[in-house]
Amino acid sequence: MYFDFTLILTLLVLFTLVLWLVARFILRPKIKQLAADGISEPPRTMRVIEYIGSFFPVLLLVWFLRSFLFEPFRIPSGSMIPTLLVGDYIVVNKFAYGVRLPVLNNKLIDTSLPERGDIVVFRYPVDERLNYIKRLIGLPGDRITYRNKQVYINGVHMPLEPVGFYEQPGNRAPHALQPELYLEDLDGVVHEILLRPQRRAGAEKSWVVPEGHYFMMGDNRDNSQDSRVWNYVPEENLVGRAERIWWHWDCSHGCVDFGRLGTKID
Repeated sequence: MYFDFTLILTLLVLFTLVLWLVARFILRPKIKQLAADGISEPPRTMRVIEYIGSFFPVLLLVWFLRSFLFEPFRIPSGSMIPTLLVGDYIVVNKFAYGVRLPVLNNKLIDTSLPERGDIVVFRYPVDERLNYIKRLIGLPGDRITYRNKQVYINGVHMPLEPVGFYEQPGNRAPHALQPELYLEDLDGVVHEILLRPQRRAGAEKSWVVPEGHYFMMGDNRDNSQDSRVWNYVPEENLVGRAERIWWHWDCSHGCVDFGRLGTKID
């Protein structure tokens, strides 16, 4: 079952706001009058309303921080390995690409434009109830070509430098079956990607990114459903830019990896 946490949090804020207002401006004068009449214990209904309304300031703060500043996000799949691992919990900068109205997603304030190489959280174009995370490869107007597992942008090859085999935790497979680690240079943004030599490259494909859209790819190139499959991400679907790993929890590989905590995401 799908839950829209932002919508639920917004409704909770509104609900507690109403109770907070009722408690402050209607019930408190009545409670004072009861005390003056010698009744020290107000009715249970009044106490419940006042108690629930007391959560309003805390919920409002959480709602504001999550809606306009930072949002936590858990990495659910391996499509961004080696940059991000399953079980990483990251902080997403919500105002990196503009301040948006919660739930409605209307942009209120422009801040900065997405840049090539950014790791972006966005609402999946095929099912906008889901959040995805990928690396931004193509900007509006770019021609992206994927040839022999290598990226060309506007006819320019993005260089790859082999590093060696990627040693995945718990993977006892021989080197021949393990993914290979490369450094890719996206117009000066150097980052790691994985390629699996045992998988065929497939036919060459090209895309021209429309205005107001972006082309995304996972760093685990042979194990990522991305813009090569479902095309482009509209600008209005952008949620924010991934900034840091604040926690890692994966008990299939030792639970907490303290070495990843606080790591800047590049």
